[in-house]
Amino acid sequence: MDPDLSDEDSVVDLSFEAESPLAPLAELLERLPSCDWLLQGDGQQIFFPPSEAPGRPQEPRCWSSFLEHRVPVVTEEVAREALLSFVNSKCCYGSAAAGNLIIQELKPQTLCRYRLETFSESRISEWTFQPFTSHSVDGPHRGASPRLWDIKVQVPPMFQEDTRKFQVPHSSLVKQCHKCHGRGCYKCSGCHGAGLARCPSCSGAKRRARQPRRCQLCSGSGRRRCSTCSGRGSKTCATCKGEKKLLHFIQLVIVWKNSLFEFVTEHQLDCPAELLAKAKGENLFKDENTMRQTIELIPLTEVHYWYQGKTSVYYVYGTDHKVYVVDYPERYCCGCTII
Repeated sequence: MDPDLSDEDSVVDLSFEAESPLAPLAELLERLPSCDWLLQGDGQQIFFPPSEAPGRPQEPRCWSSFLEHRVPVVTEEVAREALLSFVNSKCCYGSAAAGNLIIQELKPQTLCRYRLETFSESRISEWTFQPFTSHSVDGPHRGASPRLWDIKVQVPPMFQEDTRKFQVPHSSLVKQCHKCHGRGCYKCSGCHGAGLARCPSCSGAKRRARQPRRCQLCSGSGRRRCSTCSGRGSKTCATCKGEKKLLHFIQLVIVWKNSLFEFVTEHQLDCPAELLAKAKGENLFKDENTMRQTIELIPLTEVHYWYQGKTSVYYVYGTDHKVYVVDYPERYCCGCTII
């Protein structure tokens, strides 16, 4: 380990996670005296925020606004304009029915949509490694490793999911590469270290089948330079990148996650719930802390109408007056018009 170290402790932001076809043996990584509490069992542990973590103070709520808030009522004029706008957006819908139908009754309802977004943070500690390139080693000789929730990091904006990885201070160890046993390379599997491999053209026979002349690809030697190792007979260790040593350290993985729960109050009108879940509503209440709660009022109006001797219904929903209609009287086949 390098004794010439800076006095300033820091948390190293990892831009990648080292990968290897073979993990180091557990006994290679002796317990760090300052990190016994970090790892348990299989070398990985999940930590959640301490229960005493303070939240932002709650602001006083004015519940009277619940009673005073009102959503504008959909009139016959608004209902007809909403239907006309809807049919004009459809290539196979005629607008005559929307303009001439007789509206008989409007049945309005106001629904509530409740959303709860929970922003949580979890922390995982685990052993990982990367090639050792003779840089400073932040090992246990610099002091005890901090507890995971004492490590200060920049938190992303509220309710935006993210995952970041950090090196736990004072947890580093330098070990011989467990893949190549400290050699930095290993024997090529293609030529078994010879640097030459059997000629792919003549399969080592020096002449191609049923041809008296010697193989032109290998000049009759039956061997070609190994394409796997370019004739070197060995390959650079992919685990240590030829450095012969690995820097092992405890990695802190922080996951910020946003969980969403949504509920729309029940109603007696035959309008699909999935449309109401996406409908625009009027914000009635909003409370934002580590949990964000919103309550929206969603207007829904059932429109009963008469057209050419038949009665039917359509629905106007949301503050932007979207329309849902089951059996519109002027629907045509795609690409043709019926007059």
